[in-house]
Amino acid sequence: MNDHYYSADPQSEHRYAETAYAYRGAELRFLTDAGVFSRGEVDYGTQVLLRALPEEMSGRVLDLGCGWGAVGVSLAKRYPACRVTMSDVNRRALDLAAKNAQSNGARAQCVQSDGLDAVEGPFDLIVTNPPIRAGKQVIYRLFAQSADKLSPGGALYLVIRKQQGAESAIKYLKTIFSQVDTVEKSGGFWVIRCIKREETEDEV
Repeated sequence: MNDHYYSADPQSEHRYAETAYAYRGAELRFLTDAGVFSRGEVDYGTQVLLRALPEEMSGRVLDLGCGWGAVGVSLAKRYPACRVTMSDVNRRALDLAAKNAQSNGARAQCVQSDGLDAVEGPFDLIVTNPPIRAGKQVIYRLFAQSADKLSPGGALYLVIRKQQGAESAIKYLKTIFSQVDTVEKSGGFWVIRCIKREETEDEV
């Protein structure tokens, strides 16, 4: 079996590396490793995604496919009133995410899960840099599961490179969300915001 960052148990040898990152006034340090997405730095797509998120946020937040915790730890540190959950299928990544949350003084729950199977919703905000290399079937399943796990009126924010299928993803997302907008474009990366339809009085 090939060893990917979306494997449950990477077998590659450990190669730890540290990186620093500042997010909206919060100074953070992260421990990263081999066998996990973007060893040694916060990748550019994730930086674009983080910049595109709302300036104010509250409620339950999910960092889906958290890797070593760049998004979840940044949000938990900057918005301590949020209840942040970080999930990933990769146990090595999740262990790093938990350590990074602790070392940065950020409170977050960590859940090992294939997609959102083991994650308990609902959430007000779900944020993801999806594992494009896992294939369209995998990431579209994540989008559908996210729609199910969001509160009415909640939002999914995701980042995809244009040449890796952003436009086709938008077409699919419009079939499961009431509102889909591209809120940021930078360096070929598109940040897409998807809003779940709010319940009407007849549905409550």
